[in-house]
This record gives sequence, structure tokens and C-alpha cells, in this order.
Amino acid sequence: MSIVFDTSKKIFRLNTRNTEYQIKIDEYGLVLHTYYGGSTYGSDMSYLLKEMDRGFSGNIYECKDKRGVSPDTLPFEYSTEGAGDYRVNALSIVADNGSMTCDLRYKKHTIYNGIYTIDNMPYVRSSMEGTDSYFQMKEALDDASNSLEATLELTLEDKAIGLEVVLIYKVFEDKDIIVRSVRIINTSTKVIALTKASSMSIDMLHKEMDYIHFHGRHAMERQPERKRLTHDIQAVRSKRGASSHQNNPFVILCDKDATQDHGSCYGFMLMYSGNHLEELEVDQAGTIRVTAGIGSDYFDWKLSGGDSFQTPEVILAYSENGLNDLSFLYHRIIRENICPREFRDIKRPVLINNWEGTYFDFDEKKIMEIQDAAADLGCEMFVLDDGWFGARDDDNAGLGDWYVNSKKLPGAIKAIADHANSLNMKFGLWFEPEMVNEDSDLYRAHPDWALTDENRSPVMGRNQLVLDMSRKEVVDYLYDMISKILDSANIEYVKWDFNRSVANVFSRSLPADRQGEVSHRFMLGSYDLMNRLRTNYPDVMIEGCSGGGGRFDAGIMFYSPQIWCSDNSEAIDRLKIQEGTSYGYPVSTMGAHVSASPNHQNGRQTSIVTRGIVAMSGTFGYELDPRKLSEEDKDIIRQQIKDFNRFYFLIQKGRYYRLMDEETKDYHVSWEFVSEDKNEALLSLVMVNVHANPVIPHVVLKGLDKDALYKIDYFISSVNERPEEAGARESQLEGKVFTGAALMNGGIAFDPMYGIYPSIQLHFSKISNL
Repeated sequence: MSIVFDTSKKIFRLNTRNTEYQIKIDEYGLVLHTYYGGSTYGSDMSYLLKEMDRGFSGNIYECKDKRGVSPDTLPFEYSTEGAGDYRVNALSIVADNGSMTCDLRYKKHTIYNGIYTIDNMPYVRSSMEGTDSYFQMKEALDDASNSLEATLELTLEDKAIGLEVVLIYKVFEDKDIIVRSVRIINTSTKVIALTKASSMSIDMLHKEMDYIHFHGRHAMERQPERKRLTHDIQAVRSKRGASSHQNNPFVILCDKDATQDHGSCYGFMLMYSGNHLEELEVDQAGTIRVTAGIGSDYFDWKLSGGDSFQTPEVILAYSENGLNDLSFLYHRIIRENICPREFRDIKRPVLINNWEGTYFDFDEKKIMEIQDAAADLGCEMFVLDDGWFGARDDDNAGLGDWYVNSKKLPGAIKAIADHANSLNMKFGLWFEPEMVNEDSDLYRAHPDWALTDENRSPVMGRNQLVLDMSRKEVVDYLYDMISKILDSANIEYVKWDFNRSVANVFSRSLPADRQGEVSHRFMLGSYDLMNRLRTNYPDVMIEGCSGGGGRFDAGIMFYSPQIWCSDNSEAIDRLKIQEGTSYGYPVSTMGAHVSASPNHQNGRQTSIVTRGIVAMSGTFGYELDPRKLSEEDKDIIRQQIKDFNRFYFLIQKGRYYRLMDEETKDYHVSWEFVSEDKNEALLSLVMVNVHANPVIPHVVLKGLDKDALYKIDYFISSVNERPEEAGARESQLEGKVFTGAALMNGGIAFDPMYGIYPSIQLHFSKISNL
């Protein structure tokens, strides 16, 4: 039974296969959070609530004589400002009379089979979306016990100001996922301003935990940082107009001693690509509060009488089995219920992108030569990056002018797309829709279409401005221009870039009192453009990008099954970037390519084998000029593509395990993919430090069938970069047989490795049961 309401106790139970979430309506109509964790088998967890009169923590009016019922200490399901709760809040408002007080009480609820959808933003899809049965699931029920997917809409109200807040819970029972969002409705005839509208808050009693967030910078995104929660307020935020390279909208709470494979872990992932704010506070009584939602910076939404405001969704997950298991829950829901269905089960092509091979220095002849060389290697798609449009010879001009530069490409896009197709390669094209250069026909015609302040010189990033996506005419223009290009040739892939942070957040189309709506309206406009293109070009795959991983979030993944993980394509840095990314996001979403050595970003040299192994833990492709490769490297690449295609579904849909711990990750990085049926596994290891007289590299595998025999039937190594020695090592390992129990308890030890970032990859096949 996924959602149950106990009418006698006024308790909601949201049940998944392995977790339970409880909400209680108390005698005063306050809606309280009483439990989230492993299944309690129907226990009423409100026994954990203890009343206590704490000094300077006032009581609700109904308990002015009783005391101990304080908004400052109660575990609220959705927290508000001004009514005696002094902790971080989820909702801040300003009423028409200037009052900032909001006091929410229970009004009603509805439970129904099926899941709630959002019209103008990404959402977690039903597993049955698009099937006939999906449209038969919206029947309202008192008990949603017959569906693996169900929704609770819990309506709270503040009668004094005429405000309703609908707390929305989507339960994916078989996937151990709960999704939260909020719909705020002005039931009065007066304007109410929303100055903060989070998607969720949750109060967790009697917990002492660490938190993990994912910080970074351009070219080094999503680095996990683990800290002890203490009696203060922690904030993870972006006010850059994007989810950002600096702070990903995903946080984890975990036991202080939790590891990759042990301990309780909670995840909170915001499904939004703009400004965001996640706050964590340990209050005076030791309760942990977490909020997540749209950032309150630059946010001031005027809600007129009768209007409503929908927040983005937050994806909640819990595991008692450590961080690897928590990651698996997010990987599965993103692959199966967020990314576009058209690309979920098909094999995506191994692509080559010309950016690091040519930058802006190309013409039609050079591009066709690169296509010829790429096809000879076995590449399956060619992507033409920046520089094909307008007066675009460098990054100072042309953005916004989405028509072909005929000097570079006299045959237009069709000529090079046709050439790629003639080589049995698909063709893709780069766009940066939300940006404009001052030196462009678009800006000269419509300078007011850029986000700029009146009578002030704007902040420039990459010598470009940001278009005002809150304006419908801007979105319409971009759709029309991009559609003409997509209609002009057989284009099957779009790389969608976003190469600066947003500043000067001022729209010429909105009045002064609504400028606080621009940032969110901007994001809605971007989502609208993505949705229109996805709807009308369903077979065109969009790869998200924002200078690499600046918009690497579940919101973009609703439209893009993969995102360029980082502009840093260097293999050793990518180990850190892809490891951090893996805590929340599946390998199938990580754009990862083999680039040239020495690397263009940091000058580091690595072997083509190591670069290939690292890129294989992503969507896999190449970012170089294949004409410049040695014959030896060409042969290796041909084999890499064959190997990746052999293991494609194991890598893209298998269960992913981080194998290293804090003690070994500075010596070597290792990871593993295991198929759902446990019939095969792929183990990869890269040495990031080599030493004289070294410690023996040792890895313990996970997720296998302990009662089965596994044989190593594939081996590749860059050890010492000497083929004859690698071959000798291959003969020692390939063909060996181990029990699953041996691999998971004793592991596997490798001979010492020397040289420049040596690496090994092994494939295990189950050959029999014991």
C-alpha cells in the first residue's frame, strides 16, 4: 500500500518497498513530520514527539496556557515565516497589508493512483507515461493501495490572508523514491508576494549526521565535500541563473560512520536548472531541518487573487545500505522516469566532436576530412561545434544569428550532414540559444531582448549577453530560427550550450514591481523552448551543456538524456569529476570523451588506453582531430569503439559501484558495473600515483552472485605503456576463474604498476553456479 491515511490517528503513511514516510495532523491542525526511514511495519511514529516548554520559544495561541506546543520546536512538514518558528523556513510571504506572517493549518487532502504532472517544468514521469493504462490511473481514492505509483495532495491554509499551500507527494513504491513539490494558491482578492517558495522542508528528530554537498568550479565540477552537521545553518546555493558549476542542487545526509556500503543515507535532489537554495540547520533541540527549492535571491513573485504558483520537484531517497545504494536509487529513477523515453533503451552512437580538434578554425573541406578520418575509426556520429553560424570566427560575435556562415560552409549544413550520412555516421550540431553577442544582427535589431539594466553598462561573460527568456517573442524567435536549421538537413543531435552566468537580471518587458520574477520566468522560458523542440523533433537527441557541467541537473535531464559532464576532458581530472557526479547521476547522463594528449586544459599526458577507460564510464566519444593520430592510436581507438559497443548496456544500465575508499583513492581509483542479472561485471582501475616499492593494488568487487563462478574473458591494460609487458600480464589474468564470494570477500590483487597513469580494465562473465 503506497499511501494510507489512518483516519482515527490522522496519520499519513507513504510506503515504498523499503522505506516509510509519516505525516501527522495534530489536534490543532498543524501538519507535522514524524518519520522517514526504513519500514516500521505500520507503527505510529508520533510517539517520538515530546512536548517541552523551552524558554523564548513561544506557543501557538491555542496552547497559551498549556505551553510546550511551540512552532519553534515542532517538526513541521512545511515551515513558514513569522508565526513563531525561528529556524530556516520554506515559505516567506508578504500580504497585501505588509504582514509577513504565515500560519498554515490542515484543510483537506486527496489521494489518487497515478502521479502528478507539471505543465511548464520538468517532473518525474510515471513509469506508464505514454501508455493507455496511464490515462486510467487518475481516479481519486481514499487508499491508494492498488498502485505502485500514487499521489497525495495535502492542502494547508492560512485563513487570515487567504492562502492555500498544497503539499504534493508522489510515491514510486517499487523504486524507493518519494517526490515532493508545492502548489501555492492565492484564494483572496488581493496580491500576496512570495519572497521564498521552497519545494520542501523536512524536520528529522534525534539525528546526528554528516552532510555531503557537491561544490566545484568551471572545469572541476561536483567535488564531494563531507562535513559534520553542527548547530548552525549550512547553505548550498546558486544565484548565477543556472544550477552552476559551483554548487550542485543535490545534498546527502548520512550517518557519521556511513560508508559506500553501510549506514543510513538520505538524498535530496532538486529538479531545477536555475537559482537554487538548499539549507540545513541543527536547531537548539538537535532536530535537523532541510529545505530545498528555488533560490530566494532575485525572487519576489506577485501572486494575484485566484492565481497559483508551482514549485519544482525534489526527489527524496533513503537507504540503510550506504552511499552506493543511495546512488543506485537516483540512477534508476533518472534513467527510467526522468530522461526522455525515446532514448532510454536504444544504443546511442559513439560520437566525435570537432571542438578541441579545430576550435573556430575550420571550413567545409576540413570538416569533411575530419569526418572521413572519424568514419575510418568507426565513429558513429559527427558533431559540429561552435563557429558554423553568423559572423562567428571567434567568441566575440555572431551569437543569436542562427543562420549558416556561407564563407565557411558554402554547401550549408546539409552538405556536411549529407557527407556524414554517406559515411554511415549521424550528424549533430551545436547551439547556444539563450545567449547573444553585441556584435550580432539580432542584438542590433533588438537590444532590449538582452538582460541589461537601463542606463548601466552590463557585465560581460565570454563577451556575450544573456537573452531575456522571460519574453515570449524571444522564445518564439529562437524556436523559429533553430527549427529552420533542423529542417534544412538530417540533424539527429543538438548540443545545447550556456556559456556564462547571468547578471543584470532586469527585463525591459516587466514593470518594476515584477522584476523579482525574471529569474524564474527566464528558466520557464528556457524549459518552454526545450519542450517545444523535443515535442516537434522527438528523434533529435539534445545533449545539455553549460561550459561543461554548469547545468548538470535533473531538470535538464528531463529534456536531455545526457549532459557534457565538464569542459575538462583530461582523464585524471575526469576521474574526480565523474566520481563526484556519480553520487547522484547515472553514467548514462555523463558526456565523456577521449581528448588529445597532452591535454588542452592542463597539459597532462596520459595513454590513449587510460583515456579510453575513463571515457567509457560515460556516454563515450572523442574530442580531437583524428587526422593527427598515429597509426598505433588509430588501431587502439578502433578497438575501443568495439569494446564500448560490446559492453554498452552493461555500462549504461548496469549497477554502478564506487570501489575505492578515502585511504586508497589517492593511490588508485576503481569502479565497477554489474548487470542486473549479475551475469557479468566490468572492473576499471586507474593508478593516480605510482611509487617505488609500492603497495599492491587491491580491489574488492561488489554486487556479484556469491554462489557463482566468474571467468575473466576480457583484459586491457596500459601498464608501462609497453605492449609486450601488458601482453604478459594479460596472459596471467585472462581466463582465470573465481567464485563470486572470493571476489567480494577477498577481492583481486594486481601486480605493481608503473609508468604514466597506468590502468586496467577486466570483464567477468558468470559461467556457472556452484
